[in-house]
Formats: sequence, C-alpha cells, structure tokens
Amino acid sequence: MSLFKRSSSPNWYYKLYPPGGGQALQGSTGTQHKAKAQEFHDRLKADLWDQAKLGHKPRYTWNDAVVRYVADREGLSSLETSKTHLRWLDQHLSGVQLVDIDRNRIDAIGHIKRMEPRVVQTRKGPKKLGRNVSAGTVNRVIGVLKAVLNAAVEWEWIDRAPKTKKTKVVSRRIRWLTPPEAGRLLTELPTHLADMAQFSLETGLRRANVTGLLWSQVDIVRRVAWIHPDQAKARKAITVPLSDTAIAVLLRQRGKKRKPEYVESVFVYHGKPVYQTVTAAWTKALKRASIRDFRWHDLRHTWASWHVQRGTPLQVLKELGGWETLEMVQRYAHLSADHLAQWVQPMMAPAIPQLAAI
Repeated sequence: MSLFKRSSSPNWYYKLYPPGGGQALQGSTGTQHKAKAQEFHDRLKADLWDQAKLGHKPRYTWNDAVVRYVADREGLSSLETSKTHLRWLDQHLSGVQLVDIDRNRIDAIGHIKRMEPRVVQTRKGPKKLGRNVSAGTVNRVIGVLKAVLNAAVEWEWIDRAPKTKKTKVVSRRIRWLTPPEAGRLLTELPTHLADMAQFSLETGLRRANVTGLLWSQVDIVRRVAWIHPDQAKARKAITVPLSDTAIAVLLRQRGKKRKPEYVESVFVYHGKPVYQTVTAAWTKALKRASIRDFRWHDLRHTWASWHVQRGTPLQVLKELGGWETLEMVQRYAHLSADHLAQWVQPMMAPAIPQLAAI
C-alpha cells in the first residue's frame, strides 16, 4: 500500500519505490485529508519518474532541509533556540516540498504564530498568558524558516527563497532595574536563581552563557572568565572581568555537590545544571518584589544601563558585552547625558532678574 496511516500521527504517510528499483522512499504527506495525501503522493511519484527518466533535479521536502540545516550547525550556541522554532514549524511544514513554500504560505504561518497566546513554563507545566506572542517572536520564527530556505538555495535544492516583509516591531523602552529594585529581587529569589541573577548583573552575560558556564572558563586567581567564540552570539570570544561580587558568587558554587557528569558545570541545582531560569519561582519572586514587566534578559539591560549611568564609554561597554556593532550599544546612550552637557550652556544671559539669581 503506497498510502497508509500510523497510530502515532493523524497524518497520511506514503511509501514509494523509484523507477528502475532502489531503496523505498517514505514519509509523512503532512495532511490528514486522504484526497490531498493522494495528490501529494501522485506528484511525488511523477517527480521520481522525471528524475529517473528525464534527469530532472530531485524535489526536496522541508524535513530534508531541516535535517541538513541542523547537522550543518551542530555546536552553535543559537541552535537550541532554532530547534525550538523548528519544532513549532514542523506542524505546518512537515512533508511540504521546498518549492511549494511560497510567500503566501509563509505569511499564513506568521499570522498563525501571531495569534497564539504567550506561554510561560511553571512547575505545573506550560501556562497561557492573556496576550498574544510579540511581533518580535513572530519575526524570529519566520527568520528561522527563511534561514532554512536560504540554506537550501546555497545547496542548490531550490532556485530562490521567497521574499517577505518583517512584522513591524514597535521599539520599546529599555527595561532595567534600579539598585534597590535589584536588591529586592535577589532577596526574593531562591538561592540558586539569586546567585545566577547576581552573576548576570555583575557580568552582563546572556542567560545561555551563565547557565552553560564551565569551571574551565573561569580563572578566579586572575579574576577573569571567558566565553568562547562558538558560545557567543556575535561569534567573537568575550573576556569577562570579574568583580568582587562575581568572585563571591563563584566561590559559593564551589562547595555544591554535583552529579559525576556535571562536575564541570558552575551553576547547579540538585546536582544538575540549571537551564530553565524563567520558572514559577522567578515569576513569584518578581511579584513579591513588586516588579512588573521584567524578563531574565533584562538583567543584561540592567547591567548595561548601570554602566552607562556611571560613565563607562560606549566603546568599552561594547567590548565588555560582546556586541558586534556600536549601534547595538547606542540604545543605552540616552541614559547618560554627560557628553551633551557642554552643548546646553545658556544661549544668552537670563532676561529676568530672578532667574539670574538661581
């Protein structure tokens, strides 16, 4: 039987033998409707005949491209995030041929994602919030989709990738905490999360660099840590000077018990590395500390904001934070007006006597 179903999925599956013999091809048609599955099967069968008899290029599916895309990027720090988006995209593109992924289909997928409720992880499982995912999230998901298609163009699997417009993202203010607010948050967090949050506030490291930090990346004597190029978002090594507070946090981690396979991990909880930081404990701590609209990544914004407010030059901050361009650091520039003060001296003597005395 060339079309069949499996108990693990509602979709129809196909099994085809290339003309002239060879290994059977099988996979999901990506649809629950038998008529559409039959159409998919017949078109694939015709493609196989064209390839064997007429020398046409093979027609690859989304699944084929994802497998190669992931294999090509194994070891990159951003791959885990991409995998999360790829798993979501699979429900919409599994079994679909790359040549059939056009702008209309991509726009439709973006609309579906935009209408989804935002979800956070809690101890009891995923919890839906009362608002839809952000435009930025939609852009990141579609960005991964297009990255796969662009890679397929490089592999000469398709001739071109469709062009789409990004969902407009409204620039929002940089969210950062004052030192008293940060102190309240650290007091309310469980010890393991408080240490990680404090280390983030002292170093400005991204969450993945904190959760994945190894002792081989730390030199307490020299008071420095480092992030390797393949772990950094900008693909450049980052040297991380360690303050007294950061050193104290690291020293507290030394005495913690670890499972044998995790002895190199710096931050652990019950012997295992801590990968999920936005948990129910994080949400409840924010509530108790009376802090709203604050994400874990905002700890990095807070670190950068504090640096700018105390006068750290933007070029120095760029190096400390591992940003690729100075433009990415400019968003914090408005928090310091020292470089503008010389240009706002009185343009003329006050005309009102009372003002002259102020």
